[in-house]
Amino acid sequence: MLCSPTQAVCPSLGTFIRQGIAGDQKGNVCMHFNKRIMITGGCGFLGSHLCERLVEQGHEVLCVDNCFTGSKRNVRHLLEYPNFEFIRHDITFPLYVEVNEIYNMACPASPIHYQFDPVQTTKTSVHGAINMLGLAKRVKAKILQASTSEIYGDPEVHPQPESYWGRVNPIGLRSCYDEGKRCAETLFFDYHRQHRLRIKVARIFNTYGPRMHPNDGRVVSNFIVQALKDEPITIYGEGNQTRSFCYVDDLVEGLIRLMNTPDDFTGPVNLGNPGEFTILELAQKVIDLTGSKSTLVFKDLPQDDPRQRKPDIDLAQKALDWQPTIVLEQGLSKTILYFEQLLKELKVKNAQDAPHLHN
Repeated sequence: MLCSPTQAVCPSLGTFIRQGIAGDQKGNVCMHFNKRIMITGGCGFLGSHLCERLVEQGHEVLCVDNCFTGSKRNVRHLLEYPNFEFIRHDITFPLYVEVNEIYNMACPASPIHYQFDPVQTTKTSVHGAINMLGLAKRVKAKILQASTSEIYGDPEVHPQPESYWGRVNPIGLRSCYDEGKRCAETLFFDYHRQHRLRIKVARIFNTYGPRMHPNDGRVVSNFIVQALKDEPITIYGEGNQTRSFCYVDDLVEGLIRLMNTPDDFTGPVNLGNPGEFTILELAQKVIDLTGSKSTLVFKDLPQDDPRQRKPDIDLAQKALDWQPTIVLEQGLSKTILYFEQLLKELKVKNAQDAPHLHN
């Protein structure tokens, strides 16, 4: 949990912060910020949790987001902290700042969002990577790429180790995201080989938790919102396809541990929960935990939807001393509480806006 803004760095002294230095009202320095860290996509689901954790650790955090899919609401509680700063910016354009580390998290990650403007999605992955790598090269920063399990496509190897090259359709509806992320990995390793840039690459598997977008089309948020509204739960295909679900707190811990590894460890490294569930099993867990009256409806499987997804996390366990600790039921319960509150807020807002619509 974050303490109050006045206690964020040194509670006993009632600190203030100037240029990355904390001190008391007499100007006595009590500590320096460890690092100045930039997080692209910092207003998104994963990015906002990462911002929060790094602010809590006392780092100076620069959140960069164009807020296409991310929301300033996700970092609103951080704006009053003196070691947090927000810049609205699209990383397909260059950015000139001074930082020690970069977490490149920016890119629409759900099919609904990344298929809305597929050309821009590819630009975000490719041009965005080039711009952030260029920045890292100029300021000699260490940089982490938030890659994805989608680079494995519809896998023929199960579970998926980092050595697996994947099975991806290069011209399908999902290709703007899948191939964009694959190209970004190529760029990261070419910058590492050619310019000796310090890089880290994380392949992130399905992650869930508070601050997921309620309308992003992802399976966990979809099921929870539908269940809380007692609406039919939409299953694509027969529901036998499998996924592995990692709670956001575990994922953030993995990212930070990866960033803090020695420079000779680049990854890629899988970050995800190896617990494997069918989509039908997930739907039933959500119904049970919400006490919903929802029924199941079945629709055609989308193009190139993977049949199975499960990370091999042996490398993460050995190199990062990391593995998930939060079981699915526990994480779902926390996520359901978040969506319950969010739906209540939206209901109140809609009720307040309704009279204006008739004026």
